[in-house]
Amino acid sequence: MRLGILGETRAWRDDGAEVPLGGPARRALLALLLVRPGEVVPADRLAEEIDAGAAPSAHALQSQVSRLRAALGSAAVIERAGAGYRIVVAADDVDACRFERLAGLGRAALRDGDAVRAVALLRQALELWRGPALAEVAESETAQAAAVRLEESRLGALEDRFEGELRLGEHRAAVPELRELVGRHPLRERLAGLLMRALFAADGQAEALVVFEKTRRHLVEELGADPSAELVALHRELLNTGTSPSLAGPPAQLTSFVGRDEEVGEVADRLRVARLVTLIGPGGVGKTRLSVEVAGAVTDEVCFVELAALGDEAGPARAVQGALGLREHGLQMGDPARTPVDRLIAALSDRVLLLVLDNCEHVIEEAAVLAARLLAACPRLRVLATSREPLGIIGEHLHQVRPLDNDAAVRLFGDRAAAVRRGFAADPELVRRICAALDDLPLAIELAAARLRTLDLDDLAARLDDRLGVAARGSRTAHDRHRTLRSVVAWSWDLLSESEQRAARRFTVFAGGATAESALRVCGADGETLESLVDKSLLEVSRGRFRMLETIRAYGAERLDEAGERESARRTHARHVLDLVRAADPRLRRAEQLDWLPILVAEHENVLAALRWAVETPDVATALELLASAATYVWIRGASASAAPHAISLLGAIGDAFPAGLGEEYATCVLLAASDRATWRRHHATAERRWPPRGPVTGRAGTRPHCCCG
Repeated sequence: MRLGILGETRAWRDDGAEVPLGGPARRALLALLLVRPGEVVPADRLAEEIDAGAAPSAHALQSQVSRLRAALGSAAVIERAGAGYRIVVAADDVDACRFERLAGLGRAALRDGDAVRAVALLRQALELWRGPALAEVAESETAQAAAVRLEESRLGALEDRFEGELRLGEHRAAVPELRELVGRHPLRERLAGLLMRALFAADGQAEALVVFEKTRRHLVEELGADPSAELVALHRELLNTGTSPSLAGPPAQLTSFVGRDEEVGEVADRLRVARLVTLIGPGGVGKTRLSVEVAGAVTDEVCFVELAALGDEAGPARAVQGALGLREHGLQMGDPARTPVDRLIAALSDRVLLLVLDNCEHVIEEAAVLAARLLAACPRLRVLATSREPLGIIGEHLHQVRPLDNDAAVRLFGDRAAAVRRGFAADPELVRRICAALDDLPLAIELAAARLRTLDLDDLAARLDDRLGVAARGSRTAHDRHRTLRSVVAWSWDLLSESEQRAARRFTVFAGGATAESALRVCGADGETLESLVDKSLLEVSRGRFRMLETIRAYGAERLDEAGERESARRTHARHVLDLVRAADPRLRRAEQLDWLPILVAEHENVLAALRWAVETPDVATALELLASAATYVWIRGASASAAPHAISLLGAIGDAFPAGLGEEYATCVLLAASDRATWRRHHATAERRWPPRGPVTGRAGTRPHCCCG
C-alpha cells in the first residue's frame, strides 16, 4: 500500500486502486499518524486535532481508529502504544518519507558532480507532490510545523534541481519556473542567484542585473539586510564577465628573445601537422620561454596553463578549467559534465585552440592522462607541453630544447649584462668562457649576468668553480624554483625516485661522460633507471655516451657528499677505469690498436679523474697500477704530460718506502715523472735496482730496467 500526505491525504493499493478513507476526520487522523511513521502520537492530541470544532472525545477517537483500520486492512497496522497510537508501515510507502530520501540522494549526487543522476532523482522526488502538504490538518500546530518543514525541503529540492539543470545546459527551460518562484519567494537568495545565472546563460545579462537589484531592495526593505557575500560575488562576476569566458593567454615578456628564432618556426610548423608537441630539456634551458614565443607565432586561440604551482588539492584538469574561464559555481555552468575533465571536453569539443601545458614534470602522470583524453575527444584541439620528461602517450612529437649555441649564449649574456650595467663591454672570449662553464643554459646565463650589478666580469669569471653560486640571486618576482640555478636543479632532483637520485649522484664521479656499461657498474643501477634519468633530462645521450651537464653534476656532487657515498663511488669508478686500461694495454701493442685507441681517448678525462682520486687518497697500489696500465696509451697519444703531475705527486707520497710487488709499476711512474728532474734523480736508481721485469711494456718493450730510467 502507498500512502500520501504531500497534498490531499490518500491511500492506494499495490494495484493502483485508491482506498476509500471516509470523511475529513478519518483523513486527518491518518495524516497526523503519517507525519512520523512508527512514532507514537498521544491520544489526547489526536482527539483534539482530528476535529478542531468539537470537544476532544476518547470514544470518538477510538471509533475513527477502528474505521481507519478497517479501511486500510493489514497493509498498514494502527496499534495502541501506551497513551497513544502509531501506524506501522514501511517508510518508503509514505510519499513524504520517499521524497526526503530521493531529495537527499539527489543532493549528494549534485555534490559529487553527477548532475545527470541528481536531476533524475530530484525530479522523481518532486513528482510526488500533489499539492500543499497535510492539507486536511492545516489548523493543527503539529501538522503546521511538519508542513513548514516539508515545504522547505521541497524548495531546497527545487533549487538543487535547477542547479543540476543549469549544469546540464537547460537554462532556457528553467527561466519561466524560476521567475515564478522568485516572485513568490523574493527573499530567497539562492533562487535569485539561480535565475541570474539562467538569464545570463540565455544572453539576458541586463535582466540578470535587474533580478539582483530587486532582490537587494527586498532584503533591505523587509529585513534591513544586505545581500549575502555569495550573491554579491555572483553580481560582480556578472558585471565583469562577457558572454564567453576569457582565456589565460601566455605571460607578457619583459626581456628580448635571443638565439632561438629558427626553433620557434620549427615548433610552430610541427604543430600544424602534429596535435601534441612536447618541449623537453633540463631545467633552465628555456622551454617555457620558447613555448611563449611559439604561442605568439600561431594563429589559433591560445590558452596558457602553468602547472608548476599546483597544490596537492588541485590537479591539471582544474588548472585548465580555471585558465579557460570555466567555473564550477559561477555563471558558466552550461555543460553536462560529471568531472572536471568531462566539463573540459564539453567546452573544447568543437573549439580551435592551442593549449599550452607548462611544467608538466611534477604532475606528469595526470598531465599525460588529461592530454590524451582531451586530444581524443576534441579533434580541433592542439597541445604544446613543456616538461623535463616526455608525456609518453601515442601521437606525441618530442622537440629537444638544448642549450644555446656559442654565439647566442654570448649575445644573451651581453644583453642581460647591459640591462644592469650601463655601457657594458667585455672580451668576448672571457664571456664565452663564463657561458661555457654554465653549460650555455639561458637561465644560468641570465642569473650570472645579473651578478654584474655587484661584481666585475673578472671576479665573476674567477668564481666559475662555484657554478651554482655564480648563478644566484634571480628576480624577486620569479617563482622560487627559478630564483637561483641551485633551485632549478633541485626542482628536477626532488622529482626523482630514491633509486634515480642514487644513480644520478654516483654518476657525478664521471669526468667525461660514460658508456652504458660503465654507468651501470659505477652507479649500481639498471638500464631502466638510466633511461629514466635521460627521459627526465638529468642525463643526455650523445654518440653512445651518457653525459651530465656540469651545473647538474655540481649539484649531484653535493648530494653525493651529503649521502656519504663519495669515497665509495670514486673507488668503484677508479677500479672500473683500472680494469678498462688493463684490458686495453696489451691490445694497444697489437693489431687492435686502432679499435682501442678511440675508446681510451673517449675515457681520457675519466682516467685522469681516477688517477687524481687514487693519488689524493692516497691509494698507492691503485695509483701505480693505473699509471702503469695507462702508460702505453698516453705515450702513443703524446699525452704523457697530462699524467706527469699525478706521477710526481704519487712519488712524493711514496717517499723511500718502495711498494713490494709493484716494481714494474713503480718504474713506469718514475719514467712518467721524468719531467721533474729532482724527482727523477731521487727515484731512478731505486727503480733500476729493484724492478723485476715481468714482460714487455710500452717504451720498455724488450729492454732492461736501466733503459726505462736512463
